[in-house]
Amino acid sequence: MAADGFVYRWLLFATTIVLLAEAAQRHTASDNPSTYNIGGVLSNSDSEEHFSTTIKSIILDSIPPQQHLNFDQQYVPRKVTYYDKTIRMDKNPIKTVFNVCDKLIENRVYAVVVSHEQTSGDLSPAAVSYTSGFYSIPVIGISSRDAAFSDKNIHVSFLRTVPPYYHQADVWLEMLSHFSYTKVIIIHSSDTDGRAILGRFQTTSQTYYDDVDVRATVELIVEFEPKLESFTEHLIDMKTAQSRVYLVYASTEDAQVIFRDAGEYNMTGEGHVWIVTEQALFANNTPDGVLGLQLEHAHSDKGHIRDSVYVLASAIKEMISNETIAEAPKDCGDSAVNWESGKRLFQYLKSRNITGETGQVAFDDNGDRIYAGYDVINIREQQKKHVVGKFSYDSERAKMRMRINDSEIIWPGKQRRKPEGIMIPTHLKVLTIEEKPFVYVRRMGDDEFRCEPDERPCPLFNATDSTANEFCCRGYCIDLLIELSKRINFTYDLALSPDGQFGHYILRNNTGMTLRKEWTGLIGELVNERADMIVAPLTINPERAEYIEFSKPFKYQGITILEKKPSRSSTLVSFLQPFSNTLWILVMVSVHVVALVLYLLDRFSPFGRFKLSHSDSNEEKALNLSSAVWFAWGVLLNSGIGEGTPRSFSARVLGMVWAGFAMIIVASYTANLAAFLVLERPKTKLSGINDARLRNTMENLTCATVKGSSVDMYFRRQVELSNMYRTMEANNYATAEHAIQDVKKGKLMAFIWDSSRLEYEASKDCELVTAGELFGRSGYGIGLQKGSPWTDAVTLAILEFHESKSSRRPNRESCLFLVYLKGGFMEKLDKQWIFHGHVQQNCELFEKTPNTLGLKNMAGVFILVGVGIAGGVGLIIIEVIYKKHQVKKQKRLDIARHAADKWRGTIEKRKTIRASLAMQRQYNVGLHATHVPGTISLAVDKRRYPRLGQRLGPERAWPGDAADVLRIRRPYELGKPGQSPKVMAANQPAMPMPIAMLGKTRPQQNMLPPRYSPGYTSDVSHLVV
Repeated sequence: MAADGFVYRWLLFATTIVLLAEAAQRHTASDNPSTYNIGGVLSNSDSEEHFSTTIKSIILDSIPPQQHLNFDQQYVPRKVTYYDKTIRMDKNPIKTVFNVCDKLIENRVYAVVVSHEQTSGDLSPAAVSYTSGFYSIPVIGISSRDAAFSDKNIHVSFLRTVPPYYHQADVWLEMLSHFSYTKVIIIHSSDTDGRAILGRFQTTSQTYYDDVDVRATVELIVEFEPKLESFTEHLIDMKTAQSRVYLVYASTEDAQVIFRDAGEYNMTGEGHVWIVTEQALFANNTPDGVLGLQLEHAHSDKGHIRDSVYVLASAIKEMISNETIAEAPKDCGDSAVNWESGKRLFQYLKSRNITGETGQVAFDDNGDRIYAGYDVINIREQQKKHVVGKFSYDSERAKMRMRINDSEIIWPGKQRRKPEGIMIPTHLKVLTIEEKPFVYVRRMGDDEFRCEPDERPCPLFNATDSTANEFCCRGYCIDLLIELSKRINFTYDLALSPDGQFGHYILRNNTGMTLRKEWTGLIGELVNERADMIVAPLTINPERAEYIEFSKPFKYQGITILEKKPSRSSTLVSFLQPFSNTLWILVMVSVHVVALVLYLLDRFSPFGRFKLSHSDSNEEKALNLSSAVWFAWGVLLNSGIGEGTPRSFSARVLGMVWAGFAMIIVASYTANLAAFLVLERPKTKLSGINDARLRNTMENLTCATVKGSSVDMYFRRQVELSNMYRTMEANNYATAEHAIQDVKKGKLMAFIWDSSRLEYEASKDCELVTAGELFGRSGYGIGLQKGSPWTDAVTLAILEFHESKSSRRPNRESCLFLVYLKGGFMEKLDKQWIFHGHVQQNCELFEKTPNTLGLKNMAGVFILVGVGIAGGVGLIIIEVIYKKHQVKKQKRLDIARHAADKWRGTIEKRKTIRASLAMQRQYNVGLHATHVPGTISLAVDKRRYPRLGQRLGPERAWPGDAADVLRIRRPYELGKPGQSPKVMAANQPAMPMPIAMLGKTRPQQNMLPPRYSPGYTSDVSHLVV
């Protein structure tokens, strides 16, 4: 039940919507007028009658009912009636304006159909258009074909069922495409229609004919003033052009003058092609073989009247169903009238597309008729016009189609065969560009007036500077051009590219919001037909082949990478490169570990110290740590070891093992050092275009090419190289020469360019090398204009150059010696200009020859020696300074010891003197007691020296003691008994002084009496302090 309710509500809603729509339509229809007046400004009574009969509802016996507009329900809705209001076209445009206001606008006409006689001019139709357009009343022309009516700024509401004259340019292009003519000369009058047909031709050619191979290009434009009297000056320029296809837009009178003068210059005969418009076709002296156009139904006013009326009825019917139409204006005096419905009606009219009596009727944005049919007329003898083709609407394809029966055409000179349409010139303008080794350019000196025999003059192309002619060219391409000219028989003027560029395209805005390519450099000169041929290392690629012709490649090549050979990094530590850092650290650690083990083995070995027979039984000292380090380094560096060798057997075994290790290390180091510094040749840095460093460019790796070149275009096409191209685009150079110089200087890491040039540079400079395999393979070709007659001849000659060796034979026809380049000629050019013969071999020898070591390679060793010398000098200075410090310290210690010894000596002396004085006093007391004569000194001496006690008395002490004292003192002073002073000095230390000193061990001279004893003196008064 719920579902049934939903369906019922939905049906009720849909019914309501339909009823409301019908009510709104009835309301809208009721708001629109039921009667519509259609005005007509016609040229004759027949047209007026036919106009009225087509519209009015009265059925005449001569016209079937279905041909009346009001009876045609397909175009006229129910309750809508059309009425006609006609006036006669007046030759006076002012009267025409008044008649339109008084007889048409007063009757509220919704549109005006206008026609005129071709002899009366377009002023009256223009007056009708101005007047009606001021009030936004649409005007439909059925005979006006001037280009001025297409200007919607002036004729704001004018459209026509006939095409303008300049639309014949579309038919011209279809005919040229059918006959495969790609180069033409356009002759047109300087009036509005003449310039309009030229603009239409150029715009349509570039917009709708994308294939350059079939696109027609204008070689020469000849513009003349109407009402010609002579055309000979223009014919002289036309004879120097290559094209022999002439497209003519001219009035009948001007065409007669053109044909007359062209006949006098023999330009209407065999080999020439003339295609003219309708007006020129009716000249009374049109040459035989001329092709012309004639509009179908051009003079059928009745057919155009009927089509215009039905187009208007179709537009009003659609407008009625969509919106409300306000009544048309009535008063010409009301300048404030703004009929918006008239503007809307004009838009509906432009959107019509019906099938009428004159064919398919449709309009473009300017209100001009499109899909109009034309007959292709061939002029025969006695000015007979024969239809040989049609340009008509194809309903299946919904576009125009050209059909021409070539077999029925009789061409100028009564030829049945289609002319080539072009004259092959024998003197060509050839362009080239400086690109070593293909083209070398040299500026002539001030005292030179001509080039060398192997050179050709090559001024800058189109240059006005006085120094432009001071250049001479030679090279691979110049030799090729010389042989080509001999082989296919042409002369030439050679010139250099004015901007020094091969050429690249720039996208420019074209009419219709489309982009077109404009070429610069050599390609631009060829595309714009300012040159005939390019002989240079011109790479064949799709972008260029779209606009110019290429011969077969005269040299095959690809793209490669040029870089500077990475020289061996000769740093200050180059001598350390044979070993890695880890190995050097291990060697250093091993030296000191072995030294430490040697010391320990020699220290703790029970047999590490033994006596030598010749050393007076003295025991030899053990190996200390410093001597062990010295021994380890001496063995490693293969230096002599004078002392400090291990003495124990275990240490010597380790020493022998260490010597073997040192031998292996030194031999390995020597071999690797030779390989690193002498024998090894450096390799390239890059592996090719697929190198990851190029694909993901690093900051320290810069690569570039020449901007706008074929290589640059190649990178633009390759999607997988887009990331690389974005990076290198900012680094691109203007010329290849500049980039190669930067590679040599190290400013540019990698230069990507044609392999031929880079291989030449690598063969010339052994410091340069090409990296990786070739990519982007293509070839160098000779460039020519599109459709050039020389293309096949140049291609055949180049194929012969690749196949045979050069030989000479006479040409029987010209009695000249021509060079036949049978195959080896291209190889000869390669050897002569690209590989340079012996230069390539020299580089190969250089690659195989070992490098010579120089200061750059061994600078680190010398610096190491210098560091050693500086270290030694520094250490000796430190030692001297330290020694001086130690000497000064020792002197201070000696002074302190001497002062202490002196002080102790003084104290001892004082003690001795006091003791002596005490003993003297005791002695004196004893003498006085026994009355025995003597001295105090004798009593003292007897206690200290018992040997003196045996003496009898003091009176005999001096004489007898003197000899004994001297005998006893001599050995102590001179040495051992029986030895001379020399023996003592050499073998034994000197005897110590008799008096003991502080801090020194000296033997006591108890055997010697003191100097104050009676043996010396009896007076000791001088000892008293």
